[in-house]
Amino acid sequence: MAEAATGAVRVEKVRGRSALTRCFARYPLKLIAPSKVGPASCDAVWLYALTYGGGIVSGDTISCTASVGDGCTAAITTQASTKVYKAVGSKCSEQLLEARVGEDALLAVIPDPVTCFSTARYHQKQVFQVSANSNLVVVDWFTSGRYECGEKWDFSFYKSVNHIFLGDHPLFIDSVLLEQGSNWSLAEQMQEYNVIAMVVLLGPKLKSMQELMQAEVRKLMSGQLRPPTSGGSLYTMRSQPPPRPQRPPLIASCSPFGRTGTGMVARVAAVSTELVYSFLRHHLAALEPFLGASPYAAS
Repeated sequence: MAEAATGAVRVEKVRGRSALTRCFARYPLKLIAPSKVGPASCDAVWLYALTYGGGIVSGDTISCTASVGDGCTAAITTQASTKVYKAVGSKCSEQLLEARVGEDALLAVIPDPVTCFSTARYHQKQVFQVSANSNLVVVDWFTSGRYECGEKWDFSFYKSVNHIFLGDHPLFIDSVLLEQGSNWSLAEQMQEYNVIAMVVLLGPKLKSMQELMQAEVRKLMSGQLRPPTSGGSLYTMRSQPPPRPQRPPLIASCSPFGRTGTGMVARVAAVSTELVYSFLRHHLAALEPFLGASPYAAS
């Protein structure tokens, strides 16, 4: 990753409210801070991260720092999916986010998905420094490509790394790597699924959201993955083998992390982007009182 930052953001308390005190961006990154999102009583700063040309060109590097001060609330999002264009030779497109979340602060990183074009090479890394009572929401997701046009899992390389540190202590370390292999293509391995997503919820303000999401995901998957039952005796002869169970259009799992379970990570795979948008809209709707607007709300 390149050391020179292409963006820097700082949110601090000004006269008792969260305020954007620094917002710097240079090509190929553009940052937009709308003056109002949600009701005037809401104490949250929203930032939209965009790229000139609507996507990341092969060889581009975007490096951004963000600081959310004590007691502040901020959301970083996008206006559309992040497109990663075809690779030129072995050049890789890269994005790096380094963020610090202060005491009793909330940072929500809630972008639209990354969509890699055919032959694209993409590397993303996000590093978060948190305090004992910081609150953090991270949505990290990507699609198989322009699958509605028949381009599915045709990119060359995709890597996404997420690290969360509490002081010097690693609280959450995650890495996703997809690369075309010689024996099995990505399309063969991913089957009918076109979207992969990860949702991280961390902090005391989000504890009830964690518990509700875990309970609802457990209920959803227990219903979808329960083996089919048939009537009659256990020893009844079958004239035909039982039908092969259909894969559910969306599968999800949740697991806690941290010494006392202060964080939770959900992982999702789905056949379509809209299914994941619906999942995110439903499970992140409880952020509206903090952010002033519901993430991924239908336009």
